[in-house]
Amino acid sequence: MDTTKYSAGYFPAPGNHLKWASKERVEKAPVWCSVDLRDGNQSLVVPMNLDEKLRFYRMLLEVGFKEIEVGFPAASETEYVFLRKIIEEGLIPADVTVQVLTQCREHIIRRTFEACKGAPAAIIHFYNSTSVAQREQVFGKSKEEIKKIAVDGAKLVKKLASEYEGNFRFEYSPESFTGTEPEYALDVINAVLDVLEPSATNNVIINVPVTVEMSGPHVYASQIEYISENIRYREYVTLSSHPHNDRGTGVADAELALLAGADRIEGTLFGNGERTGNVDIVTLALNMYSHGVDPKLDFSDMPAIAAVYEECTRMRVYERAPYAGALVFAAFSGSHQDAIAKGMKWREKNGRHRWTVPYLPIDPADVNRTYDADVIRVNSQSGKGGIGYLLETTYGYVLPSKMREDLSYACKAVSDEEHRELKVEDILTVFKDRYFAAEGPVSVCDINFSKTEGRVSGEIVFEKHGVKTTIKATGNGSIDVISNALKSYTGAVYTLEEYSEHSMRGNGSQSVAVAYIGINIGSEKHVWGAGMNTDITRAGADALVNAYNNSLKKEK
Repeated sequence: MDTTKYSAGYFPAPGNHLKWASKERVEKAPVWCSVDLRDGNQSLVVPMNLDEKLRFYRMLLEVGFKEIEVGFPAASETEYVFLRKIIEEGLIPADVTVQVLTQCREHIIRRTFEACKGAPAAIIHFYNSTSVAQREQVFGKSKEEIKKIAVDGAKLVKKLASEYEGNFRFEYSPESFTGTEPEYALDVINAVLDVLEPSATNNVIINVPVTVEMSGPHVYASQIEYISENIRYREYVTLSSHPHNDRGTGVADAELALLAGADRIEGTLFGNGERTGNVDIVTLALNMYSHGVDPKLDFSDMPAIAAVYEECTRMRVYERAPYAGALVFAAFSGSHQDAIAKGMKWREKNGRHRWTVPYLPIDPADVNRTYDADVIRVNSQSGKGGIGYLLETTYGYVLPSKMREDLSYACKAVSDEEHRELKVEDILTVFKDRYFAAEGPVSVCDINFSKTEGRVSGEIVFEKHGVKTTIKATGNGSIDVISNALKSYTGAVYTLEEYSEHSMRGNGSQSVAVAYIGINIGSEKHVWGAGMNTDITRAGADALVNAYNNSLKKEK
């Protein structure tokens, strides 16, 4: 790899432009413009057909975009027909502006106005490339000749806007800005603005694109600040940023551009676009949301948005794409699961509205993701906290800490042996098979109690290999009586280490009780069993017998 082939192809802004560096965060949502249907669409292996574009367009409206670049109508018949369809069929809401792209070439500009005829609100976005590389290698033109192309384009769009029916705004982009000397880019921009004459009733958009990422985001931020502070008619100009992602820093470019004075962002959902793509508006918007700033876009049903995107573009949302990927909220690590589970319980216990749960920058529920399917994921690396949390939140079982640990080892063993992730229903199966339905010789058939002088007496009917036996015993409580009877019946020597119980969801006489019992037997510690019954005593008896039966299996 020969690094001598490369040198910086960008030009830092002249002077000191670092006011953006002292700002803590983006304080308000920018004007958003989706370019999914143009920049995104043109980069697809198979561009969207008319029906797909219409479906995607409607989804963008539902998300809340007020400016949507719908195509390059002079580029293809599909682009032209789509624009005519949404105009003629009244599919542009009153508060939405469509945008179209055109090069600074007369026949393309005229064709663009034909396509936009009668539009209730349309942005005519015209551009020409200004970079050193394009001037020298592509056009072979001087700075003055390149500036004349931009100025002539501005004169023509201004003229045609007065001749065609419709409500038009103007946007100009010095394409390949990042490879252009900032002073020269500013000169071209100001020459265009002098033609368009921005005013209180004629707001003009100046778009400063990162056509190709060539510098660090901090350099781009200073360039934006330089343009923002030096363009003419600033109060009547909307300064826009259109970052691509060639160096993987498109989101940083956009966020720093907003700190540096940009008012508007052009981008796509999930970062689709030429080469490595455009800036990802989903990430940008939800980054703001995570800081308590309303992004003015609705991503509350992320799975549905991703589904439309994938079906229309034939691309997929990467599993680790911020906020939207299938695994971005997933915690497989035991320590992460434990922290998340404890954080969720702490938040609920303390009635906190503010979101501070460890490892989760936003509440997955805010983007329609569920905790059982998306957050706590179980494989051979998982721990007791997450597994216990899933059982509790999904099915209502509140396991003692050491029992959760025992279950976690059982679940991890299954995952490791079968080389797969366990779903919450798999965890429930392991749980029930291990603790409720412990295979063994002993079961309880019937229980009767009486109380005399503070002592509890009972007759417990056990069954073993089809033979029933009644055992009498006493104790200081019902579970103690059952335990003493079991010891007498089996000859087992163990210590009852832990007992807990709770009612399941429900109320009244039909509430179901669950009991968990851990015993020490021989050299084994904390052998567990569980029982469930409308009678709490019977639930405890079944839990004890299941623990005993499990202890026999462990001794083999």
